Amino acid sequence: MTPPVAPHSSYPQAEGFDPLAADFITDPYPVFAAMRQAGPLHYFAPRDLWLLSDFADVHAALRDRKLGRIYEHRYTPEEFGQPAHGDDYPKWVESERWSLLNLEPPDHTRLRRLVTKVFTARSVAALRPVIEETSARILADCLERGEFDLIADYAQPFSVAVICTLLGVPVSDGHLLLKWSHDIVKMYELSTSDAERDEAETSSAEFIDYVEKLISARRAAPENDLVSELVGVADEGDRLTEAEIVSTVIVLLNAGHEATVNTLGNGMRGLMKYRDQWDRVVTGEVEPIRAVEEMIRWDAPLQLFERWVLDEGVVLGGREFAVGEKIGMLFGAANRDPVRFPDPDRFDIGRGDAGHIGFGGGTHFCIGAPLARLELEVSLTQLIAAAPQIDLSVEPEYQPYFVIRGLSGLGVKV
Repeated sequence: MTPPVAPHSSYPQAEGFDPLAADFITDPYPVFAAMRQAGPLHYFAPRDLWLLSDFADVHAALRDRKLGRIYEHRYTPEEFGQPAHGDDYPKWVESERWSLLNLEPPDHTRLRRLVTKVFTARSVAALRPVIEETSARILADCLERGEFDLIADYAQPFSVAVICTLLGVPVSDGHLLLKWSHDIVKMYELSTSDAERDEAETSSAEFIDYVEKLISARRAAPENDLVSELVGVADEGDRLTEAEIVSTVIVLLNAGHEATVNTLGNGMRGLMKYRDQWDRVVTGEVEPIRAVEEMIRWDAPLQLFERWVLDEGVVLGGREFAVGEKIGMLFGAANRDPVRFPDPDRFDIGRGDAGHIGFGGGTHFCIGAPLARLELEVSLTQLIAAAPQIDLSVEPEYQPYFVIRGLSGLGVKV
């Protein structure tokens, strides 16, 4: 027998959880620990959101097919108890319409099947020489200065150059993609200003137009790149539409770039803060490919992933949920759950536990995880070889956002 749908007041009210507070953004992990001790489920009234903080519950929620990122494929807003969708940001909505991050089966199943026919582990592995050359070239320019910003001067141009090469976009246009990505992902935050929404709408329109022109060019003259392959991919007579390709290109850039850059920045901050852990990778005690997993777990680049309750029978954190309620999975809290990760607050670069939730799970497990791991491994390998003495030049600060967690800069010296 499942427990009854209990009222909000009978559960902890997410004490200390304040995604707009600077001190919380700087270090949310003590609050997460207190939340876990108070109970596995917390209600966050400002967003009418139920928060899960235990690893087991987050892991289960990611795989529960009764939950969904969207509800429109099953219900109208009125049926679901939600206000009708406005049309204030139509281009942003258009850019998200066929995003793998949002779709649910059967659309998600079909689209992911077609995308994975071309975005394979083998195709990613084949990029290693290009990734190594790109990293070495950009890093060499940085090291010549003696002091540089590891994020702005290395991680961002490196990651964008890799994505450009993969998609078939001129690397010289990387700055455009970078701006569009930064603007668009702010729409995922728990609080977005009107100015930020307007910027996201403008960037969405420009990004859509750019990709549509790229698709047209590849239809006329295919090249050896991912966009050409997405244009040509077919499975039992099924093909991707132009709108689906546009959303796929945008999500590959936005999700892939942001996660990789922020993982490297957050992880290198940890390695510089705990020099004994840096020494373990420099001396070869811990291989970079192993170290990457702890960098992702310890300070996750994605902190929150939300899903709607679509069907009855969802029980998480000891509570049965009603259709139409919304659940927020706290990835950062789950990755610091002592039940799953012994001594979870310790940055143990040799932990090597790939069972973290840094890349999500279930239907929405990150399709770009192999590429992100490869970029991070190459970056760490080359930093160890070229700059073993690297250290912080200034104390880093986090960007004023909670959902996508990353530093505003990481000043270093060699």
